[in-house]
Amino acid sequence: MADDFVGVILGALGGLDPYRDRLRIETDDISTLLVGPPEVLFPAMRDLFVATARSGKHCVLSATISRGCPGEPDDPICRSDALGGPVGPLGPRKDAAIAAVRGAALTGQPAAAQFSLYVMGTDDHMDEIYGCIDFLKQSGVYERSKHFCTKLRGDAGAIFSALDEAFCRFGPGAGHVTLDVTVSANSPSAG
Repeated sequence: MADDFVGVILGALGGLDPYRDRLRIETDDISTLLVGPPEVLFPAMRDLFVATARSGKHCVLSATISRGCPGEPDDPICRSDALGGPVGPLGPRKDAAIAAVRGAALTGQPAAAQFSLYVMGTDDHMDEIYGCIDFLKQSGVYERSKHFCTKLRGDAGAIFSALDEAFCRFGPGAGHVTLDVTVSANSPSAG
């Protein structure tokens, strides 16, 4: 959100450099597609966002993150030990997610986010969504519930860790799960 937005964006692309060999990256005139396993994807998005936010300019990342979509081919680059296994009881999954976010490496970049979790193709989808919300309330980055989404605030490292945990720990391991995400930093209207 600046007059020199092209320079800010191009200057931040170096944030993806450590991940390029483990992601498929496609850019066109509307968006950039990152394809890869969650353990690479979320740190890459975090580092790209933080590199952009460090410009001091108001920046927003808008993303749809999906796994297990029956309409898309299963790309081998997306294979991950974090996904596909049997889903265990909700309590231990929430506890593990809370521990992961609380132990996330901090970036020093404050951010705010809102996101929605969509668990598809399962009769217990609301149990998974409510379990995710409960995890978020205990994670240290929860700000409040909003209409059809949850708002987070804190260090960008913890926020992207929370998004990663929501994506990987809630919903069937091999099922279709999506996140609709907006992350913002340096907003002139914050507070």
